[in-house]
Amino acid sequence: MSSQKKVLTLLLSVLLVVGLMGCNTEKKNDVIRLSTTTSVNDSGLMDYLKPEFEKDTGIKLEIASAGSGAAIEKGRTGDADCLLVHSPTAEDEFIDEGYGEKRTVFMYNYFVIVGPPDDPAGVKDRTEASDAFKRIANHETSTFVSRGDESGTHNAEKAIWALADIDPEGKDWYKSTGSGMGASLNMASETDAYILTDKGTYLAHAASETLDILMEESDQMINIYSIIPISKERWADTNYDASETFVKWMTTRRVKDLIDEYGMEKYGEPLFFAYRG
Repeated sequence: MSSQKKVLTLLLSVLLVVGLMGCNTEKKNDVIRLSTTTSVNDSGLMDYLKPEFEKDTGIKLEIASAGSGAAIEKGRTGDADCLLVHSPTAEDEFIDEGYGEKRTVFMYNYFVIVGPPDDPAGVKDRTEASDAFKRIANHETSTFVSRGDESGTHNAEKAIWALADIDPEGKDWYKSTGSGMGASLNMASETDAYILTDKGTYLAHAASETLDILMEESDQMINIYSIIPISKERWADTNYDASETFVKWMTTRRVKDLIDEYGMEKYGEPLFFAYRG
């Protein structure tokens, strides 16, 4: 092979490598691995917003859902570019550890206490969730189902038990599933038990036919959702720029209006409220 052909072959090889690198970069920049909670996903909100985001930005969303504890852990292990979760204490710990630089609050709703329509523990006439929990704990025949999975919902439930000055662990009437919201609602429905759930998942679940909402919109049950891009200081290959685009998009007025409208057509009420502070 002549030296001229060797140079040409080498040049083509270099161009091929550069081209492949460019393709990989383009592919990386076009995808966000979003780790989110089962409540946001199971309620259908992300299926509702995902095509709008992809159409507006050209960035693809790859969504994995789990309880907030497991969802946040994906950020620690580098298996996510961005978190969308609802466990403020765990989120603050995550940021303090240097995995995220900031959390952006973008929406909220309320946890609700649901249970048997005849409400044997008398939850419905309470004004605070902690009082309702005391009624359940002190009632001789009532059962409470807990997710028990360190999710945002489970952490909120534990905070309410603390306000009630009750430790339910190990009690016969307290049943921990160690599972997601759907499976836990199934157990509560099958056993005529009380349970704390996010309203969106409850309305979208078959348990809404057998369990009634007995308390909602208590100050002790506000449920705040935040977005946290994963820091490049922890994971250099995280798609931080695209995650920032996602944060900005989720906090636009148009998307806030979309969030406020979600659920109205099917349920006659919104499942979430955009944060406009």
